[in-house]
Amino acid sequence: MNIDDLTPVERRLWEAFPKGESVDLSSGDPAFDDIGQADRWGHDRVVRAEVLVALLVGAVAAEPGQVAAVRLGGARVTGSLNLGHAEVSVPLALTGCAFDEAPHLYWANMSSVHLMRCRLPGLVASGTRVDGHLWLEGSRINGGLWLDGAHITGILNMSGVQLANPGGDALLADRLSVEANVYCDQNFTANGEVRLPGARIGGQLIFRGARLHNPSGVALYASRLDVAANVFCDGGFTTEGEVRLRGARVGGYLSFVGARLSAPKRTALNADDMAVETDVYCSDGFTAIGAVSFSGARVTGQLSLRDARLRHDEGTALSLQRVQAEELLLRTAEPVGGTADLSYARINLLRDDAASWPARLQLDGLQYETLEPPLTARERLDWLRRDTDGYAPQPYERLAQTYRSLGLDADGRSILLAKARDRRRTQGVPRKIVGFLQDALVGYGYRPFRAASWLIGLLAFGTIVFSIHRPAVLDTGHKPHFNAFFYTLDLLLPIGSLGQEVEFAPTGVYQWIANLIVAGGLLLGLTVAAGATRALSRE
Repeated sequence: MNIDDLTPVERRLWEAFPKGESVDLSSGDPAFDDIGQADRWGHDRVVRAEVLVALLVGAVAAEPGQVAAVRLGGARVTGSLNLGHAEVSVPLALTGCAFDEAPHLYWANMSSVHLMRCRLPGLVASGTRVDGHLWLEGSRINGGLWLDGAHITGILNMSGVQLANPGGDALLADRLSVEANVYCDQNFTANGEVRLPGARIGGQLIFRGARLHNPSGVALYASRLDVAANVFCDGGFTTEGEVRLRGARVGGYLSFVGARLSAPKRTALNADDMAVETDVYCSDGFTAIGAVSFSGARVTGQLSLRDARLRHDEGTALSLQRVQAEELLLRTAEPVGGTADLSYARINLLRDDAASWPARLQLDGLQYETLEPPLTARERLDWLRRDTDGYAPQPYERLAQTYRSLGLDADGRSILLAKARDRRRTQGVPRKIVGFLQDALVGYGYRPFRAASWLIGLLAFGTIVFSIHRPAVLDTGHKPHFNAFFYTLDLLLPIGSLGQEVEFAPTGVYQWIANLIVAGGLLLGLTVAAGATRALSRE
């Protein structure tokens, strides 16, 4: 480029470059210097993009002992800033500048790039390597920001950035690699899809206070995202459209505290198969209109839904299928509006609240070690019976085992008795009849001392009957003393003898009554003995 062809403004920048000095073209009037007013700026604030390209690729050498850099503020950049495949060893720092055309940095090797509070009709940096920071703080980018395959060794700062590409990709950052933090906070907004699938972030990912808008599609698509530290989607984080984090890995904790997600009749948050090394907080005002799914997720610490509000009346509002977590805090601000699916989840500590139980649950295969609070068997039965899939034996057995581990054996037996009764409702008429008899006599074996009441009843019945109709003596030459009470008791005892049964023999219908008492005594006596043995073993 011929220096004689430069405008006065461009010559100032050319001369400032070797020392890395800044050239500020702003007027000092904040209202007029706003990048929204760039079309009104005069020729004294216009710099051609080809001048910037020439400086960045080595048209001018640095002064000895100085660090050359392009530092420009308040300019309108015309033409195409095309650095595709370029080797740029000096920093680029533009502040409050407006571009007529989208810069192209694809597959370039750049030093640090600062485009702060700039207006750009797009930015193409696919495959770009930045040895340092990429700083876009406060910029407005229309038409899409492309960072797919880019590698940034420092920080990616998009704090306060406004992205707009309605119906398209507001941020295309597939397979992006950032070795430090990524900031999308301080009123970061995106109208269009924000894409981070397969991205790798060596520090934290911060969406605190961000607003993402793509109501007809996906607001944030970050499947297989890998973040070494924490992910913050809190502090007023709001989305209209789906959030997809399927298969993502978070090395710290994931915070959706107070976030508001909206994807009516769809999945507001898809975190299936996610792995989080510490905790997940969808709590303290977290609101989701649409389904929330953590199916197959692994959370090393706590998965908290404390004071959350979830609504998806069309189906499953909360899916925790196959989740593995040390602790699940399921104490929502109000009952989940839709089905909560906990089937085949594995939880060490399950904390819930009867006041926040959803009307519909799926619990088959759910494994847990401790319930807090355990509640009574009657209350927990209401929890089990909200299962929309109907009777399944495993939830009853798991709950009974938990009660027994807490030393609440009576509650455990009550749950198993309820299991047998609920199972009876699913059986045919013959089995129902047998079941009613088992329930009435011994409570399906879980109420063994109920048999003692039947034994006392049989003893009273036999005493009355045989007092009225005394049985005949077997040996007519012998005249033993007859006692109806001890005779009936002798019939009832399955072992031993009181000397009455061997001396007397009823006839006719009374023989059938005696046989009935003998059979009843055998069955009921063994049931009582088994119950007493279990009681003694627990003592």
